[in-house]
Amino acid sequence: MTEPLIPSVGWGVLHLFCKARPDADGEAVVTAVKEAADGDHQVVAFAVLGHKADLGFLAVGPDVWRLRRLQSALQQAGLDVVDSYVSLTEVSEYAKGMPPEMLDARLHPKLPPDGMRAVCFYPMSKRRAADANWYTLPYDERLRLMLEHGTSGRNFRGRILQLVTGSTGVDDYEWGVTLFGVHPDDLKECVYTMRFDEASARYADFGPFFTGMVADIEEILEVCGVRAL
Repeated sequence: MTEPLIPSVGWGVLHLFCKARPDADGEAVVTAVKEAADGDHQVVAFAVLGHKADLGFLAVGPDVWRLRRLQSALQQAGLDVVDSYVSLTEVSEYAKGMPPEMLDARLHPKLPPDGMRAVCFYPMSKRRAADANWYTLPYDERLRLMLEHGTSGRNFRGRILQLVTGSTGVDDYEWGVTLFGVHPDDLKECVYTMRFDEASARYADFGPFFTGMVADIEEILEVCGVRAL
């Protein structure tokens, strides 16, 4: 076995968005997911709505080699990866003073949250425009804007769980945002509301959205028409 490669802080995070080939082997997909979800490693599977993909996987855990083995196993089982995102769990520089249990939940999340079956994912970066450059703002100003942003998010407590993971230097954007919601419209209302915060309205750029429903992998495969060979 390859020696584990583990971040010095936090866990690796891999989002995979897949389409099933006609010869996809559902039994092999189930085996790949269950073998990857062992110990501290977790795999959340979801059926994707729309043309972008058939099904998605959020894999989280300390060993990024295990995340890569999951990707290989799913491909060998007949799933084509049509999009993906790589990131790491992190604690924001604006989270100083939070209780240790809240900080640990960001570094070592327990997923999926109970009762939240709606899910969406999108990447985002902070803008560097000449008249709106996040990275030229003083820290105190950035902190003020992020505290305002966080206050908006807390209004959705109990309806939304947000996992923000860092991707500067490891993928095209700077963060990946995964939202779990009680209802699909909770996702919509949360994103809409928070886009009016200055931190988003003036300083944020967003990538493509993937939306779906969390369920057991067997149920997802049935919905997607993937059978055991």
